[in-house]
Amino acid sequence: MNDSKETRVVVRTGEGLRTEMEAAGHELVADESESLGGTDTGPTPYDYLLAALGGCTAMTLRMYADRKGWPLESVTVRLSQDRIHATDCEECETEEGRIDRIEREIELAGPLDEKQRSRLLEVADMCPVHRTLNTEVLVENSLVG
Repeated sequence: MNDSKETRVVVRTGEGLRTEMEAAGHELVADESESLGGTDTGPTPYDYLLAALGGCTAMTLRMYADRKGWPLESVTVRLSQDRIHATDCEECETEEGRIDRIEREIELAGPLDEKQRSRLLEVADMCPVHRTLNTEVLVENSLVG
């Protein structure tokens, strides 16, 4: 990593597939299920990906509703991920092979009118993690040490 860039996440291998992570001073653990060779001591990497999207979605909706003064009491986001054939996706650019699909259900609590609810559904797609997942992402690798 370039020294001028702030290191945001550090991940180290542990025993087996377990990884120990530090993100913004918080300690996290990731692992795989026993059926995949892990010890199931923490969420999987895909669980963290979904949690990042869900957390970002909920925070984005909360900030937007608060800024508008709307009566949003709470947001619950439920997510799942699977892989489907590209031919089963009408709105996808990819035409061959398999693509990842994330399904996101958003539950809004509070006395919101239909116009507010519709707008919040649109705003959900504006969360930064959603935008990152829907753009081309460049991951640059370098070996150190």
